[in-house]
Amino acid sequence: MRMSTPAQEYLLDVFTGVFPTLTLDSFNYQVIALSTLFLFATILYLIARLILRPKLIAWIAKTSNRWDDALHEHGFFRRLLHILPAMFVYLCTPMLISESSSLSSLLVKGAQLYMLVSGLLAIYAILSTVEDAYNASAHAKRAPITGFIQVLKLALTLLVLVLCISLIADKSPLLVVSGFTAIAAVLLLIFRDTILGFVAGIQIAANRMFNNGDWIEVQKFEVDGEIKQIGLTTVKVQNWDNTISTLPTYSLTTEVIKNWRGMQESGGRRIKRAIYIDIQSIKLCDDALLSTLSNIRPLKDYMQSKYKDLAEYHESQNIAASDVGNRRALTNIGTFRAYLEHYLRQHPMVNQSLTVMVRQLRPNELGLPLELYCFSKEKNWVAYEHIQADIFDHVMAMLPLFELKAYQRDSNLKG
Repeated sequence: MRMSTPAQEYLLDVFTGVFPTLTLDSFNYQVIALSTLFLFATILYLIARLILRPKLIAWIAKTSNRWDDALHEHGFFRRLLHILPAMFVYLCTPMLISESSSLSSLLVKGAQLYMLVSGLLAIYAILSTVEDAYNASAHAKRAPITGFIQVLKLALTLLVLVLCISLIADKSPLLVVSGFTAIAAVLLLIFRDTILGFVAGIQIAANRMFNNGDWIEVQKFEVDGEIKQIGLTTVKVQNWDNTISTLPTYSLTTEVIKNWRGMQESGGRRIKRAIYIDIQSIKLCDDALLSTLSNIRPLKDYMQSKYKDLAEYHESQNIAASDVGNRRALTNIGTFRAYLEHYLRQHPMVNQSLTVMVRQLRPNELGLPLELYCFSKEKNWVAYEHIQADIFDHVMAMLPLFELKAYQRDSNLKG
């Protein structure tokens, strides 16, 4: 006859009046013991949830630490409470139910599995808290850790999965792990994106290629916006039209991606735009046009310098004033280019420490492209577009003064 524990004897004494034939091996006793365990486990959980947890939350609210608030927001304390009833069942089952019975083994294993899962979820909350604290710091802009946190969560999940399987199968965890090698090829196929994402995450962090908040442009996927999160397998990008694009993490290292971080960290945002001049409007400046242009204050020094250079050239080449065919003269397009360069040099919103240039590009069927190349001090998109528009408003408005015309295709022409 097996020895009974004090708890079993007490339970028998309590219920013998109701069940006179009650024994430790009877079905009724098994039901009573199981119900008693679950009843006290539920009471313990309710006490912890309804009494201890509110006091803990009130204490957290009074503290000045941010980390305990973050733990509460991620459910760390709520998940930790689930371990208490599972631990009660695990510890008290041998006291009420014989260890040799299948019910005892089932309850103990179930409690262990429940504690493992609850502990895993609690660790998830800790890792999420660490991630939030890191993302709120200045280090997050240099090297995001979201991918590494997700890798750690995945590794812990696999570890808990192995432990759970070993508990259910009643085998050593090492034996379970050795069994996984037989399906390694299948696992590699299943976790292909995860593995590629993990390797890409290491490259991104080590080389500081991309950070949260970077403005990227991926023409292949029609992505143009700000990185919101770099995860283990996916990268979330909020486009400027407020849509969300999701890219594989490894695509950041395999695709051609334009990162605008350099512009954001530099002294200005580039303005590079051309207007097309009607070639038929380009000509040598006559006396009337020269008289008009000489009155433009920004051109006075330029005009005087050019007059001097031309006079010295004509004298050195012995070219008479009446020799129109051999004389050199100013052109309206060259003078206009000089005016625009002076205009950009004096513009208060153009960064003078960076390249400032007005140049001609190769003529084509649309005319002669005259390109303005400079950098706006303002890098914000809206303000930048306003500055660029103001500059070209002025450029277009000044064209008639130099007797130039911008090319514009006639809508009445076909073909």
